[in-house]
Amino acid sequence: MTGRKAIYPGSFDPITKGHLDLIKRALTMFEHVRIAVAHNPDKPSGLFTPAERCEMIQETVAEHGDRVSVDAFHGLLVSYAQKVGAGTIVRGLRAVADFDYEFQMTLMNRHLADDVETVFLMADKSHFYTSSSLVKEVCAFGGDITPFVPTLVAERLADKFSNTGS
Repeated sequence: MTGRKAIYPGSFDPITKGHLDLIKRALTMFEHVRIAVAHNPDKPSGLFTPAERCEMIQETVAEHGDRVSVDAFHGLLVSYAQKVGAGTIVRGLRAVADFDYEFQMTLMNRHLADDVETVFLMADKSHFYTSSSLVKEVCAFGGDITPFVPTLVAERLADKFSNTGS
């Protein structure tokens, strides 16, 4: 593995400006960042399908050219990382609760594949309390989400909620 490729995994349901900030910052450290949209068929589906999430992400990261790619995956993250030749997993941290969860996941990933490293990036203060779940809730009740998501995502969220009758 080159170590110059990284994976940034998550559900991205939907992608937020906080996610985009982490991608931009990860690109200062890695030649290529693969956005890995996690899909667990055993869990309830999100608001957007994995294909819809990948499409929105691809459109929002297009400015980075071939330095960023997007893919959906299921299964063990470290197995996926090895399969695509990524030596690093990038994870964002917002609060202590994030750290507790991420610490457990990192230790398990290290146990499963000690050749895949994890790097944590702190959320920018402007995105510290932004989450996809909170954005969806605010949008569902008619609130302004434009400070938190790209315009394309705000439009797609508005469409989803107008079509579901929420």
